[in-house]
Amino acid sequence: MPNGILIIDKPAGWTSMDVCAKIRGILREKRVGHGGTLDPMATGVLPVFVGRATRAVEFAENGRKEYLAGLRLGVTTDTQDVTGTVLENRPVTAGREALETALEKFRGEIEQIPPMYSAVKIQGKKLYELARKGKEVERKPRPVTIYELELLEAESETDFRLRCLCSKGTYIRTLCHDIGQALGCGGTLYSLRRTMAAGFTLADSVTLEEVQERGEALLRPLDSMFVQHPAVTLRSPGQEKRVRSGASVTLPGTADGFVRVYGRKGDFLCLSQARGGELKSVKNFFGA
Repeated sequence: MPNGILIIDKPAGWTSMDVCAKIRGILREKRVGHGGTLDPMATGVLPVFVGRATRAVEFAENGRKEYLAGLRLGVTTDTQDVTGTVLENRPVTAGREALETALEKFRGEIEQIPPMYSAVKIQGKKLYELARKGKEVERKPRPVTIYELELLEAESETDFRLRCLCSKGTYIRTLCHDIGQALGCGGTLYSLRRTMAAGFTLADSVTLEEVQERGEALLRPLDSMFVQHPAVTLRSPGQEKRVRSGASVTLPGTADGFVRVYGRKGDFLCLSQARGGELKSVKNFFGA
């Protein structure tokens, strides 16, 4: 059975679930999930987890992500990107210097109001389902963190390219919209490419065509998700038996923090939390 991770360079026009469905068909494996949704217009890094590796999806979703975004000033749309209906056009008087100044207030911890065209649920209803019916409901601001935000270049008097390193839950569409509001002319997203997610970059990515051609050979091992954490190998059959039964084990001298735990034959068993030499499993990856 195929198990592992594919870092897909998602093409434009595909939903993240479209990609998963394609990979299910290629690899003939039902257990396929992705680590962080990309809108259909967006391209770039989409970690896809196959087989037993789907247990690690939650760790991919929670990590930092990096994007290259196209901000178009002077335009406001209902979806906060160029796929939507234009609500307003305004003249653009702000130049590069004004935009640089405006970006300062969007760095660090900020709050965003989720866009109506999003999968956020309110009272059991997805916002985009309500938006398609012409309804708008009140949404509470949500905290996100913008670790880095820089202006890369001006492509025209209205179009600018940004790089953003941000936390889980950040809407780049909303960031562009809010920057436009701060400048008084409105703004919308006209392009988006994710360059990093779950610690993987575009350099690690493959295309769907390559997966079609090479299949399972492109699967990365599950433990590649956790290479930032030190590895420990269990020393005895008794320790391995305890780990496989869900019990903690003691390995004196293990530094506190997350560790990758391997069996005596080198198989990756779990991600554990070490504290005072005691290792408690956070997530098990052995079994079918």
